[in-house]
Amino acid sequence: MSEPIKNRYEFVLLFDVENGNPNGDPDMGNMPRVDPQTGHGIVTDVCLKRKVRDYVELVKSDVPGYEIYVKSGVVLNNQHKRACEYLGIEPSSKKPKDSRLTKFMCDNFFDIRAFGAVMTTEVNCGQVRGPVQLNFARSIDPIFQQEVTITRQAVANERDIEKGQTMGKKQIVPYALYRAEGYISAHLAQKTTGFSDADLELFWDSLVNMFEHDHSASRGKLSARKLIVFKHDTALGCCQSHILFDKVKVERTSGDRPPRSFEDYRIAIDRNVPAGVEVVELL
Repeated sequence: MSEPIKNRYEFVLLFDVENGNPNGDPDMGNMPRVDPQTGHGIVTDVCLKRKVRDYVELVKSDVPGYEIYVKSGVVLNNQHKRACEYLGIEPSSKKPKDSRLTKFMCDNFFDIRAFGAVMTTEVNCGQVRGPVQLNFARSIDPIFQQEVTITRQAVANERDIEKGQTMGKKQIVPYALYRAEGYISAHLAQKTTGFSDADLELFWDSLVNMFEHDHSASRGKLSARKLIVFKHDTALGCCQSHILFDKVKVERTSGDRPPRSFEDYRIAIDRNVPAGVEVVELL
């Protein structure tokens, strides 16, 4: 594997949705997630990580070292057994004494190298905290949750044949711009997972393109709009992350009219950053 990254990073991702549901809440009838106190929309870190995983699996299919650990239809204990079989170690639920088990998992699975994993199930391969961490994304303005009634000119069973059609619901946000913030720790990459510069470039690529291969009728028009990266010239960093996040300002320009496109916002990036930090716009 390549050498782990040597620089700390923070980043801001701006993405928007038009007539779609970026992240439904199953406890609320799959309505778009919302902060009940402020009305701002929410997209969970887990949702964004899922899209990164799906993109990496798409572009790195069958490439050694880029498998995905957490994905549909996979039994995690069987993933752990692969490490045991490769190293000739008897599977156990106890904390592994051989660190090679954890290293095998990091070397072979991109999402473990990036996000970490708790692998302490019946077949214990240890646990690692990943260098890449994401906050919940929040909409810049309060969102309007809309439930749209739809019809289907067919029925599912014979007892409903007289109806001639079936009624249904779609949950959408007419428009919202979301902001997600994240962190990448060179310290954790070097200490635990081995997250490399090649992995980092793939991660940036996934943030820019992950929505392009995840379109569906329910998600509507999801688009990555801006990706601003703050690169420190050291592993430990040169300043606190919130100072850099505050350098990216998003201002609505539509006045009293509800925003309905990305053009209804102005993005301002203050490049007067602390010494040792570089601002890079990747989108």
